[in-house]
Amino acid sequence: MTTALGPVQLDREYSWCRGHGGTFRADHALGIEGFLTRQATRLLVLAGVEHSFARAQQVVAEFCGWQVDDEVIRQATHAQAKRAAAARPGRGDAGRFATAKGAVEVLIDAGKVNTRDGWRDVKVGLFCKREAGASATPEEWDTRTLPGPTVRTVRAAIEGCGAFGTRLREESDRLGVTTARDVTVLGDGAEWIWNLASDHWPQAAGVLDVYHALEHVGDAVKGTFGDATGAADAPARAGRAALVAGGKVGLERWLAGVLAAAPSDVSTAPLLGLAAYMAKHPTRLDYAPRLARGQSIGSGAVEGTIKQEVNLRLKRTGARWRAEHVGPLVELRALSHTPDWQALWAAA
Repeated sequence: MTTALGPVQLDREYSWCRGHGGTFRADHALGIEGFLTRQATRLLVLAGVEHSFARAQQVVAEFCGWQVDDEVIRQATHAQAKRAAAARPGRGDAGRFATAKGAVEVLIDAGKVNTRDGWRDVKVGLFCKREAGASATPEEWDTRTLPGPTVRTVRAAIEGCGAFGTRLREESDRLGVTTARDVTVLGDGAEWIWNLASDHWPQAAGVLDVYHALEHVGDAVKGTFGDATGAADAPARAGRAALVAGGKVGLERWLAGVLAAAPSDVSTAPLLGLAAYMAKHPTRLDYAPRLARGQSIGSGAVEGTIKQEVNLRLKRTGARWRAEHVGPLVELRALSHTPDWQALWAAA
């Protein structure tokens, strides 16, 4: 038997009952499943969510002196990820979420994972609360410091938009977010994100990630004026400033001016494309008022979640995953960075 203190010899009574089979009656009370105790499993799983399973085997051997095969760590990690996912409806973080300070943010994005069927999108939803920061001007949008989230939970899965929307709605209902008054959905320009937002949080404010929006402005200007001579620099700066300070109205005024001033020998199609693109997000460009209130205008938190919980763990050289394992493993890794990690093992 492998315990948190290493291998031990364990002798216990085995019982057999006709119709029910055999069992070690004390195993459940002792926290024993197979040849691993609860605390031994916890250590192995923590290594498994932080490292590749082969590296986890080495780490456990170095730190604990255990000889545990990487396949054992893999099986234990996926089993606990599945258990954690099944236990989510009764998790105590809903109470912490309800009492945490700050306004609700729902951030949605997707990353890439190499599966046995090729590269697939793993959709990620981040629910968090954040207190308002100091008021900022449009000129300070990229230099201000926002408070970190006071509470956060993560949902992830490789599945279609409809199924993922249902998954997010279940989490939203569990956390009391669906009918909350002060909710903001933040994301990039992907249409599926905003379809989910309108379906499940129709009352929420929507914010198009400011970095994504400003990138579109810069690309449109470079596509019109070119960037080899620096002719695009000034109009790009003006366009970005107009968007952050004036939102939809500011961008339209800037576009009207830059289109009128464009030389006759250049194509203005990129600028017209920018206008058409931003027309899809007319109510999601109110950056200046949110800056003044100390609120978020970017979806960097979910992008950071994808980097930390997806890319760092699942994008290892040669790694290929079963699609059904990806979401639970991402969620378990995210859980390991919260106070609810302790509760998971206390309830084992």
